[in-house]
Amino acid sequence: MKPVSMEDVTALRRFNRYFTRRIGVLDDHYLGQDRPLGEARLLFEIHESTSGASLRELRTRLGLDAGYLSRMAKTLEAQDLVRTSVHPDDNRLRRVELTPAGRAEVAEQNRRAGALVAGLLQGLAPGQRTELTGALATAQRLLRLAAITVALVPGASPDARTCLDAYAADIDARFPEGFDRSALVRPEEVSGDAGAFFVAYEESRPVGCGALRRLEPGAGEIRHVWVHPDARRLGLARRLLAALEGEAAARGFDVVRLDTHAALTEAQAMYRACGYREIPRYDDNVYAAHWFEKRLDRR
Repeated sequence: MKPVSMEDVTALRRFNRYFTRRIGVLDDHYLGQDRPLGEARLLFEIHESTSGASLRELRTRLGLDAGYLSRMAKTLEAQDLVRTSVHPDDNRLRRVELTPAGRAEVAEQNRRAGALVAGLLQGLAPGQRTELTGALATAQRLLRLAAITVALVPGASPDARTCLDAYAADIDARFPEGFDRSALVRPEEVSGDAGAFFVAYEESRPVGCGALRRLEPGAGEIRHVWVHPDARRLGLARRLLAALEGEAAARGFDVVRLDTHAALTEAQAMYRACGYREIPRYDDNVYAAHWFEKRLDRR
């Protein structure tokens, strides 16, 4: 993959500095309220969990250090904005929820945030607002994709099997004839010298996968490229495909092949766009209607 240019790094850092200053992130009294952004954001996230949230869940969602989160929660509890209790489903967890005063503060926080954003947008013409909204959606999509990690895992790992279970359920619902799980790759086919299995993670949660197995000397086969519905339309499938192709090239394969069902029209379009050409049938997969191949550059 091409290294990141300093121009790209500088542009993103410049935007971050401007935006954080413009919306008041640097102020200890965020939105004019008597608390910094961290505490205000924690109140908002607790509010978004209608029945309260565990501190573990909040720590994962916000990417915070456990000690820092605990101190913030204690500060808010001392101000009678939240209350903590033992989680009803797991006594090892602490649950935190808003008090009436906490709900009132979040309501005021939302009012002030809305007024701040409306004030920012007021200086733009309607067409410019539409342009900005589209640009922000693109930026969020690309930054979210950038934050997803793609890792090589053992084919028998829990995360690999979780992804394959979800993949099987997904295509069973999409294929008119259903799908038999016995057609999934076996762990030994996608581990060690026989092949590879990649899992995509978003904030430690598996959200996609793809498998590579040896087909014949010099040729590999890509199987089960899947993305969780919550992570679709980000470009993650292409990223998984690129990881599988890179692994195939590293293993000395000159070509990779794959097949796909007639119902998976979006997958067919992606493969063609990524340089795959349609070829005659090369396997006896009963679910396949199209077969593809791509020559690899192993330089």
